[in-house]
Amino acid sequence: MRIFSGIQPTGRKHLGNLLGAIDQYVAGQDRGEALYCIVDLHATTVPYDPVELRERTLDTAALLIAAGLDPERCIFFRQGDVREHTELCWLLCSVTAWGDLNRMHQFKEKAGSERDLVSAGLFLYPVLQAADVLAYRADEVPVGDDQRQHIELMRDIAERFNARFGETLVVPEHRIPAIGARIMDLQHPDRKMSTTGGSEQGTVYVLEEPAAILKKFRSAVTDSGSEVRRGEGKEGIGNLIEIYAAVTGDDHEAVETRFAEARYGDFKTAVAEAVTERLAPIRERYAELRPDEATLEAALKLGAERATEIAAPTLADVRAAMGVGPVGS
Repeated sequence: MRIFSGIQPTGRKHLGNLLGAIDQYVAGQDRGEALYCIVDLHATTVPYDPVELRERTLDTAALLIAAGLDPERCIFFRQGDVREHTELCWLLCSVTAWGDLNRMHQFKEKAGSERDLVSAGLFLYPVLQAADVLAYRADEVPVGDDQRQHIELMRDIAERFNARFGETLVVPEHRIPAIGARIMDLQHPDRKMSTTGGSEQGTVYVLEEPAAILKKFRSAVTDSGSEVRRGEGKEGIGNLIEIYAAVTGDDHEAVETRFAEARYGDFKTAVAEAVTERLAPIRERYAELRPDEATLEAALKLGAERATEIAAPTLADVRAAMGVGPVGS
């Protein structure tokens, strides 16, 4: 099995990123041939600072390795270093419906927040995302719950290409974790935890200090009741149950049973302590890795070389199927 996923280098990584995506990346190293990339090209679709983009890319590389990615056990690279992604994106535009792109939820959300320029890159973002996956003929894509629509589109693109030009591309499946796929903001449990659309007090960062984490959990919004259980009107406490289950490996029912007699304050503290314990080794390892930029760059360069060996034949097959370039190009 071949597994592929990518992660944005923008913004500080939060608990939702770790539980919904990064933990899946780490587990994927034992289930098949895993490829993971830092999608710096995607980050250029909205306003950004070039110097900061390079810094954030290395931040993200160090964090992923600190969280358990091993460049010797997976193919770990920077998207912009493998040029097959961009050419394949353009070729796939020929089998991508404008109407499908216009219906993408993330495009509507991000376009609505842009005051100066809504870039064509933002509109074509899902096609590049499809190219990221289809270039490697990946069987599986580990993602968070918010990426369901994007995975369905890339499946449609692959199927449409194969129907028009012959069986060339693999139609991938998504892999969404049963627990931890959608971590919500601690202050607004109706919104996904996010570095852009969420609240500062409701977003727990992977590299955050324990005291700050404890403060955020203690002030987390719950409800007027007292039972530690999920249910209608209990979105806040349900989110805390989800977090605790994802961090400890328990299921929801086990968490509810364990804290059946607990008060909200005690449960909040328990969640904060479990999260702090989970994040401590990542934070410590990150501090060791991040200063050595040469080693991080070397790992990304080697990963890009290995990724190109897989992506180049796919692109050649796509070009041949479409009649682009001379025979055998």
